[in-house]
Amino acid sequence: MAKTEPFDRHPEEYDAWFDLNPLAYESELRAIRSLLPVSGKIVEVGVGTGRFAAPLGIMLGVEPSAEMRRRAAARAVEALPGTAESLPFDDATLDAVVMVTVLCFLDDVETAFSEAHRVLKPSGCLIIGFVDRLSRIGRFYEQHRHANPFYRMATFYSAQELELHLKKAGFRRRQAVQTLFHDLEAITAVEPTTEGWGQGSFVVIRAEK
Repeated sequence: MAKTEPFDRHPEEYDAWFDLNPLAYESELRAIRSLLPVSGKIVEVGVGTGRFAAPLGIMLGVEPSAEMRRRAAARAVEALPGTAESLPFDDATLDAVVMVTVLCFLDDVETAFSEAHRVLKPSGCLIIGFVDRLSRIGRFYEQHRHANPFYRMATFYSAQELELHLKKAGFRRRQAVQTLFHDLEAITAVEPTTEGWGQGSFVVIRAEK
């Protein structure tokens, strides 16, 4: 069952994070954009209110929360009802599937990745942006998860764990970048995007079909 209840009940709190942390938000956008295809049919799964899709130029998404879909529409993002584990697309029809801060809310990671693999064209890619469980921000979220209406039901993953799930689903990893090298309250400028993982809290992996 999709974990939509906190997103339906607290949409303002969800959106507030981006306004309260604009430098971290911009850092994440730049990291994702560095691995995003410049053309093709791209869909963001778990599109939420469109906070990532809209500035990245992704106009189509999938979102289980009705309230989130409504808010995404206000940002000119068409959000279809559905979940990562059951995507409303035919086989081999998409050039890229994007998941940003969705990994920790998936009911079944292996099924979700298999679905992404199914709907992607032979040359397509899956792009995942997530908070690394072993990073400083990831450890903070883990320690304080029960005080957060969204993260109390989350399951965080490390980059190494994600690699195993991607391989099992048939993906080949091509690139990984990282950003957010400080605690959120210590960020005073847009953070750089560097290759790999292990230092930055926000990691983006591009996996090829």
